[in-house]
Amino acid sequence: ELMDDLIGILGQLETLVNQGRFEELESDTIEFKSCPANSQDWSECYRSVNAFLNTRGGLLVLGIKEVGQGRERKYVLSGYDAAAESKLVELRSAFTDSDRRSLDLTEYLPPPEIRTFMSGRIALQRVDALPAQKRFVFFKGTAYKRQLTGDHAVKQPELDRYAEFLEEIAQARELDVLGQEGIESVDLDRVNEYIVQLNRLQKIESLKPSPEDAVPFLTRKRFLVEGRLSLLGALVCGAHPGDLLGFRAHVHGYVNSVGGDAVIVQDKQDMVANVLLLLEQANAYVLRNIQAGISPMLGGTLSAQYPEAVLRETINNALAHRDYSINKQVVISITPGKHIEISNPGKFRDQLLLTLPHAYPSQAPILRVVPETKPRNPRLADVLRVYRKWEGRGIGMSTLVSLSLDNKLNLPYFRFKSDEVILVLQAGELLDARMIELFESRDAYVAKKLGSFEELTQEKKSVLAYLIKSEWANLEGRYCVLLTPDNNHAQAIKVLESVGLILRDSRSTDLYPVYTVDRNLLTDNFELELRQRFGAAIDDLALLWRKVLAVIYRYNNFSSKRVISAKQASFALWASEGHDQTDIRAFDHFNRNIRRVFNHLEEQGFIEREPGSGGKGYVLTSNLKGTQRGLF
Repeated sequence: ELMDDLIGILGQLETLVNQGRFEELESDTIEFKSCPANSQDWSECYRSVNAFLNTRGGLLVLGIKEVGQGRERKYVLSGYDAAAESKLVELRSAFTDSDRRSLDLTEYLPPPEIRTFMSGRIALQRVDALPAQKRFVFFKGTAYKRQLTGDHAVKQPELDRYAEFLEEIAQARELDVLGQEGIESVDLDRVNEYIVQLNRLQKIESLKPSPEDAVPFLTRKRFLVEGRLSLLGALVCGAHPGDLLGFRAHVHGYVNSVGGDAVIVQDKQDMVANVLLLLEQANAYVLRNIQAGISPMLGGTLSAQYPEAVLRETINNALAHRDYSINKQVVISITPGKHIEISNPGKFRDQLLLTLPHAYPSQAPILRVVPETKPRNPRLADVLRVYRKWEGRGIGMSTLVSLSLDNKLNLPYFRFKSDEVILVLQAGELLDARMIELFESRDAYVAKKLGSFEELTQEKKSVLAYLIKSEWANLEGRYCVLLTPDNNHAQAIKVLESVGLILRDSRSTDLYPVYTVDRNLLTDNFELELRQRFGAAIDDLALLWRKVLAVIYRYNNFSSKRVISAKQASFALWASEGHDQTDIRAFDHFNRNIRRVFNHLEEQGFIEREPGSGGKGYVLTSNLKGTQRGLF
């Protein structure tokens, strides 16, 4: 996919070079370098290649350099020197294992492509990510990994944890043999389809004319183990996978209709196939059964519920990471307009689950899942990578966080059963109507905390929204993916922490920091403050009345608007109580009810209209002169 994007990237680069401008084009998979003139500069290139190998692959572009600082920063075409060819060839043997033994990585470093670019030439060195069982590799005694646009040394604790993981996958069940099944149970067409994908960029394997001719290849790929079909082989190229694998070759799909408290199954499909066809069938089933929605909070606009890429990669990862020792199917349950649940046989390793008592004893425990980049079935993941079905950095984990922070996805969370992991993708966006109202009603408080030199940008809102919704999810016993600083929003996290809008739990580690949110951004219960103002009179009020008073208090004390109308209060309460954002008729009924509550509260002296607000803005009164009591 990276090479597919290359034309667009080079087009952007050409425009920037011609205009003498700079925009960040480097990423966790793209690195620009001038053609090195000395060994020190080559070491920088080798570090980047090492980081790509150890992370998720990438592209090194030689012949482009950055010059200048600040506003003078720009890209310049420095060009590729043919004398550099020998150094690129040396790349394939420049790295070692942890014992400093030299490695041949030709398979992951195809020959560079030399291209004409503008008035000169550039070299494109593609780097394929190493399979999980072959990481980490080292350059001059140090292993590097790619984070954002930089290459960072992997610390020893992470290397130690990965060594433990390698010991675990040495026992991976994907290489278990299936009884006495042998080459006669292999589908040759599936084998050749896999070889075609292997040869997509360069030929590395010949097509097989007969099953017997395929035996050496199948053995090398561990599809056959001592002549018998492995679980991995049955998943990828076994004939009659349902007979060979049982429910491990199944995905069950359900579409639910919710009516009141009842859940009715509207559509059901049982998919049985080899893993690659199973991925396609499951993706098609989900895409066919999701829908878009309309939000009354956002003016009746169409609201996308799920990015298609998220759905595709999440399902792919479910099949790549599931525990194939358990003879159960993956289950996809779709409730249109609400959520998609993907139930996966297996469980997370214990060290990936964090449970901390909240710093505030009255709050629910903090429940987090550490982003996992290591596949449970590394050889299957390597097969899927060839088919571009497995991203390699864990959608459902850290990438789900990034998509959520980019407001392309609502907060994802996990639930657990004894032998199942259930990922829930909620419909809508992270910055939904409820969050928009929350920030609006507290904007004065947030601005005061940020001070004169910072503002509540969209990025900072996303970080706050993610953490706020995580705490709400924890109240229901749901686990959320840990928000770590090594993502595209690290600077926003740093600023929010420095001003006290988010707080780092002192019990968490530098590698896995746990953040909670300033209580003033979460509190909607102002009973103490209202009681101090109105005394025991609030005890005679219905619950909805007290909720309305709390909303008015919040705007009066934390919002720059200070006043609030009945309709604004309706929006605030409708969103905070989790009502269906697409049910416009129900909202209209709710809004009329809130207007009646406002009228009664005004009659009883709890609230009054603020002069200069056009008669629509309300504030709490300072006392209860002439209050009538006992109506409710």
